[in-house]
Amino acid sequence: MSSIKILKNFLAITRHKSVAAAAREIGLTAAAAGQQLHQLEQEIGIELFDRTKRSLTLNSHGRSLIEPIQEIIARYEALGSNLKTNLSGTIVLGALVSTLMGAFGKTLNELKQNYPELEIKLIAGLSSNFLDQVIEGSLDAAIVTESPFALPQNVQWTELYKEPMILIYPSAPKPKKGSISTDKLLPFIRFERNTWTGHLVDQTIRANKLKIQDGMELNSVEAIIELVRQGLGYSIVPKLANIAWASDRQLKIQELPGKAIYRKVGLLERKKHGRQNITLAIKQHFLSTL
Repeated sequence: MSSIKILKNFLAITRHKSVAAAAREIGLTAAAAGQQLHQLEQEIGIELFDRTKRSLTLNSHGRSLIEPIQEIIARYEALGSNLKTNLSGTIVLGALVSTLMGAFGKTLNELKQNYPELEIKLIAGLSSNFLDQVIEGSLDAAIVTESPFALPQNVQWTELYKEPMILIYPSAPKPKKGSISTDKLLPFIRFERNTWTGHLVDQTIRANKLKIQDGMELNSVEAIIELVRQGLGYSIVPKLANIAWASDRQLKIQELPGKAIYRKVGLLERKKHGRQNITLAIKQHFLSTL
């Protein structure tokens, strides 16, 4: 019978799609992690990954085991929970890096202080990628922006907070009040179009009838902000909560002249999963701080 450690090793490999990366997360050598995976497959009697010399791909048998194994681990970690006053166990969360610079970063810190026995593992990435990982079960939940498309029926998204979309530009040159003249002087640095935040930027441009001259395209709000600081262009980004916009000498912000557009950030999860007690606590704790 496989141990909980072996089952956790399997889940780590499904998240990272790499034995070596999973081994680093759980504190094993790559050889030991590989041996544990081999042991699990021998006990079950079937291979869980399709292997080539350079890749390891979860197959249909492996995907079918993710949720049952998550439930086993959740039940194990919940043993004695009725005797504890604090939330405990492990949750694997996908999170946009920009959300950690926004309101969720502060909430995450408070959550860890209130529940010291709760282990939160964060995986950085993009909202669209997190959706697939939540559906397949390699993530328990994810902090993502609101999807521009209808979500599958087996997942749900709960809004936690929202951030206004703003125009940012280098301290010089400065656009005239009530206008956006930077488009004549600098290129527009756009968030990647095919991402959820990219769709929101396009919506903001259309709603405000802005004329822009595209320059670079990136998939990082943080990188865009830094490039604007260096004077390489201007952009439209969400107003992250943990940035000292007013005291930034290299950066200026301007409210958009027309319709206000907001980036809504929330918790994406399957409607039924083994970590619902923790995701419920995250949502309640976060909403209570608003």
